[in-house]
Order: sequence, then C-alpha cells, then structure tokens
Amino acid sequence: MKVQEIFDLALKVGMKSDPRGSKGVKEYLERVKKEYENMKPADKKYFNKNLLSNPYPDSHIHASGGKETVKRVMAGIDIGPAELLVASQLEERGKTVDLVIAHHPVGLGLANLHVVMDMQIEIFVNAGVPVHIAEKIMEERIKEVGRGVHPANHDRVTDIAKLLKINLINTHTMTDNLVTEFLNKHLAKRNPKTVSDLVDALLEIPEYQEAKKRGAGPNLFTGSPNHKVGKYLVEMTGGTSPSDKIYEELSRFGVSTIVGMHMRDTGREKAGDHHMNVVIAGHMASDSLGMNLFLDELEKKGIEIVPCSGLMRVSRVKK
Repeated sequence: MKVQEIFDLALKVGMKSDPRGSKGVKEYLERVKKEYENMKPADKKYFNKNLLSNPYPDSHIHASGGKETVKRVMAGIDIGPAELLVASQLEERGKTVDLVIAHHPVGLGLANLHVVMDMQIEIFVNAGVPVHIAEKIMEERIKEVGRGVHPANHDRVTDIAKLLKINLINTHTMTDNLVTEFLNKHLAKRNPKTVSDLVDALLEIPEYQEAKKRGAGPNLFTGSPNHKVGKYLVEMTGGTSPSDKIYEELSRFGVSTIVGMHMRDTGREKAGDHHMNVVIAGHMASDSLGMNLFLDELEKKGIEIVPCSGLMRVSRVKK
C-alpha cells in the first residue's frame, strides 16, 4: 500500500464508525465547503483544502508525498523525537520502517485539535441534551482548548520526521471513532445491569486486561459497583475531554453512567455532584483498542506492524 492509501483507509473506517452517522458527516463536510466558498480570497490561501474531504482536522499526513510504498509500519500512541530516532535506528539495523503512525495529534493535527470537538455537540444531543445547551457549553470548551494548544510547538515532531526522511501520519479521531463503535456494540450485547457488570464487560476485552496488569485498567471514578447502570454514554471520541458543565445536563436528561477514556478531576467532581457513575476504561488501553482495529486492516493487507510508545498491540486477524 502507498502512504496515501493507508491514510485514506483510516479516513474511510473513521467516517464509517463516526457517531454522527453518514448523514451527520456529510452535513459537516457541506458546512466546511460552504464556509470555504464564502471566504475572502485573502483568507482562502490559508485554508487547508484537505478538510473539504477530511472531517477530522486532528488527523493528517505530516511528512510524506503520499506515494511511498509501505511494507512495515511503526505505530504508537504518542510519537515524539525519541520514537522517530528509534525508527531511524531500526532502518540502520536492517528493519526498515516505511511509515510511522501516531495516534495523538502532532503538527497541524495538534494545532487543529479543538476544531474536531464540535462533533461532541451531536453526541450529546443524541444522548438527550437539547441542542442549544450542548452548543453553548461546548463552544466555551472548544475555545478553551484552542487557546491551550495555540502556543504549543506544533511542528517539533514533524520537523524531525522531515529531517530524517521518515513518513509520518497520525490517526486520532478516526481511530477513536472505532473504539466508540466497538464498545457501544460490545456493551449492547452484554447489557450490564450494574456498574460492576459493566467493568466486568470491559475486562473481557484484551486491551483492558493488559492495562489492568500494568496498573491502568478500568477504574470506577465515582459511583458504586452496586449501582444500576441505567442509560449510559460511551465518551471516547471528539478530540479531548468536554466541558465539565455537560455532566449536569447529561444527568438532567437521563444519562446515569459515563464510560470514558479519561476524565479531568474537575469533571469527575461535577459528575459526582449530579449522582452519576463514571467508569474510566483507561486512556492507553482505549487508544490501543481503536488503533488495533485499524492496524488489523493493514495487517490483512500484508503490512507488518511494529508497536511502540504505549500501543498494546492485539491482533484480531484470523491466521
């Protein structure tokens, strides 16, 4: 496969599993197109035209012409200068890495992390929160995250990849969509009655079993193991943590339990104040699950996977 084909495949599976549904994704891309068409010529020259077809601004091809052939990839949750040097060293030792795949955003993806967060509005609306409330709450949080990532050294990693001539892409929300879809289907089949049942259901999944062995498995942040699960929300995609204010509204409109990847302590306190159960499945394990589901598609096509940087590689490809 070529680098561009791999990225396009990630885009395809990410859109297919998007919690907004195909209609929601299409409407989002139509809005982006309309905004671009209405831009002043002076502003259009700064617009990334890839976003006309890619609804995930936190995921990009960062260092590649897109046409390079890939037989072996090194994939990790966080890719930094150290991981790129490892990829370079592996080549010197006869194990050429044709492409490095990061999960978390780098480069332009990091600069645009906040942009993808508006997809959370539709997720909360689908959970029962009125749209005007979800929009107002998330608008504040999106601006906060935007201010937070603005001063970061976005290009530190991508600059090194270019110097070392290492192909680099990242697949953030694309693969977070995959873990969201997977867990929603898994929990729907198990239909856990209590919070303890829910944790047990998570621990049927190899990535969470491995995380528990490493001391970072599913954890009950607030609530009780004996509490009934009630209506739950799998909170695994959409850039990063939402506004703490959303938990009051989710509770008010019938959501009893959050199944999250990670949560700020201020969010935990707010959810607890409104009597919610919060089960944090685990950050690295959840990211690994989403990445593994995508990497399996590459493995099926004969590409070798070299895991690194916290990726708990579990292959579901039948041998």
